Amino acid sequence: MSTSSATVPLRIDVGGMSCTSCAARIEKKLNRLEGVEATVNYATERATVRTTGDVDPAVLVATIEKTGYSARVQEPDRPQHGTDDGADHGGLHGLASMRRRLIVSALLALPIVPISMVPALQFDYWQWVVLALATPVVLWGAYPFHWSAALNARHGTATMDTLVSVGVGAAYLWSLYALVIGDAGMVGMTMEWQWFASGGGAHEIYLEVAAAVTVFVLAGHYLEANAKRRSSAALRALMELQPDSDLQPGDEFTVRPGERVATDGVVIDGTSSVDESMLTGESVPVDKTVGDEVTGATVNVGGRLVVRATAVGADTRLAQMARLVEEAQEGKAEVQRLADRVSAWFVPVVIGLSLLTFAGWILLSGDVTRAFVAAVAVLIIACPCALGLATPTALMVGTGRGAQLGILIKGPQVLESTRRTDTVVLDKTGTVTTGRMDVVRVDPAPGVETDELQRLAASVEAASEHPVARAIAGLAEPEHVADFANHAGHGVSGTVDGRQVRAGRPSWIGAEAQVPDVVGTTIAVEADGRFLGTITVADTVKPSSREAIAALRGLGLEPVLLTGDARRVAEAVAAEVGIEHVEAEVTPDDKLETVRRLQAEGRVVAMVGDGVNDAAALAAADLGIAMGTGTDVAIAASDLTLVEGDLATAVTAVRLSRATLRTIRRNLFWAFAYNVAAIPLAMAGLLNPMIAGLAMAFSSVFVVGSSLRLRSFGRNAAP
Repeated sequence: MSTSSATVPLRIDVGGMSCTSCAARIEKKLNRLEGVEATVNYATERATVRTTGDVDPAVLVATIEKTGYSARVQEPDRPQHGTDDGADHGGLHGLASMRRRLIVSALLALPIVPISMVPALQFDYWQWVVLALATPVVLWGAYPFHWSAALNARHGTATMDTLVSVGVGAAYLWSLYALVIGDAGMVGMTMEWQWFASGGGAHEIYLEVAAAVTVFVLAGHYLEANAKRRSSAALRALMELQPDSDLQPGDEFTVRPGERVATDGVVIDGTSSVDESMLTGESVPVDKTVGDEVTGATVNVGGRLVVRATAVGADTRLAQMARLVEEAQEGKAEVQRLADRVSAWFVPVVIGLSLLTFAGWILLSGDVTRAFVAAVAVLIIACPCALGLATPTALMVGTGRGAQLGILIKGPQVLESTRRTDTVVLDKTGTVTTGRMDVVRVDPAPGVETDELQRLAASVEAASEHPVARAIAGLAEPEHVADFANHAGHGVSGTVDGRQVRAGRPSWIGAEAQVPDVVGTTIAVEADGRFLGTITVADTVKPSSREAIAALRGLGLEPVLLTGDARRVAEAVAAEVGIEHVEAEVTPDDKLETVRRLQAEGRVVAMVGDGVNDAAALAAADLGIAMGTGTDVAIAASDLTLVEGDLATAVTAVRLSRATLRTIRRNLFWAFAYNVAAIPLAMAGLLNPMIAGLAMAFSSVFVVGSSLRLRSFGRNAAP
């Protein structure tokens, strides 16, 4: 079935997925239905379904639920942002449920580990106290892993959850066997130190292994789930900009100074300036008069406007932008965690080796206890304690250090993106430039003192709220202005020290010939009909931008300047900071299209922006980087947030992300190396389960120590 022949996509929120294999399983089930073409995104927890013919949405929901997950059809024609209340999806993998499991399990496991590992702490019947503490951790805390493992087994697959469930279950069941049937439950019991597996294994318990693995892996899953929840905030923040209204197309409404425009429309009365920065990213308000179009959620900063509504609800430009962000998020490539990738083959191999060990020892020695001990040792040495720690510990330390440096990293998928990125697309206003208007040039007319020009201009502009006026008002201490008037679309006037002063467009003053050849907005000033000179304001380049862009090049990223501003302005900024590739006068849709075009050319694209107009491009980019000084929508749609709003911090963010990714990979390598090297020893009966547990614990210590090295990461660290 071709996509072109399909109807408008139906979106279904899916709950209970624990890994990308869950998404693949649901997708496979849905695509088996006649007339259905489905994609399931684990990151957004959403199925996007296109259908031909008469396919009942209830059938789609039932199919997902039969596969073992919860499902809810989204309302049509309304951008959604998934669940964000931490509710339990299927009662298993919700954020609130996972947080409770993690906290309770950690509190219960806290005394288990020292009591089990330090003989001096082992009082009479300590083993039964440890059993009482460990049982709820294994049965309730690790229940999501057991449930997922059972579901995977039913479908003939294995994931990280399978390995966790098998390892935790083996350690717990052996301990239970040793306590109830063996001699481990006797008073005065202490675990003996033995290098080799032997028939005396029933004297030993491994409850600390079961409890610690559960807590560590729960922590990793919680971090991942929390990152996914935050990623859905982009659409919510975008839609919250839309003022509540019951308007219909054709209705007329009034917009007073300082108010948001209620919905898209056309001006039928009045003149004013409207701040459209949330759409265009440009800081200079746009003059509006009768016949001009206005967009919902933009802010009226000047006079009173009467507007006739032309679009409401899902048809507004803001809603269309929300759909762009949603579609861009759904189209993001899924980045599977490295441990899950390997576990696809590692888990069944380990289980197979454990069974082979058990059978081999039965055949060779006939000693069932010794065979079981060796088999358990194989499972425990392969138990993913270090694997469970490899990603979350590096991520916690890396993100913590990032926060100290003003960098917020949303999740592990961000790290992979920074490594592969080769192109960085930079929004101009608020990213490369300051995003505010500053005076860049003062040109007094012949015979006019600069102080006089600045004093009179500052005085008359001080009464205006226009960004250009505010920049000029800072040139001098304003004097009292009488008879002030705001001439919409032209400028301002008033009486200063008995002189009639006007400041505004050169064409209004009649001074077009006096405009200097410079990039920026030029204001002409006159007093009592005499031309006093011009003042030019512009959005100035941030001091750190040029050096930051050079550093990005040093990291292997090719910069592209992307802006809705005029080409002349954009090229001047690009030349100042050292960017060769410039795309100017683009709309938010054009920004998204530019990112997708670069990706189609085979580039891996990072996008740096700060406005609502950047949100869709930030979401579509392989790596979205938002300035913390920008809008909530841009921040929510991004993967990285730079709190200080300094482009130089983007360089540090890329370096830190790459360093964290290297740490994760190193952790995973050594975690697997310890396991793989020790598995043959365990199979040969040269390791009893306790030694296997200690080896596993040592690998965990190594992983944690490796991750803690990130605390010393500095801004000038190597890429």
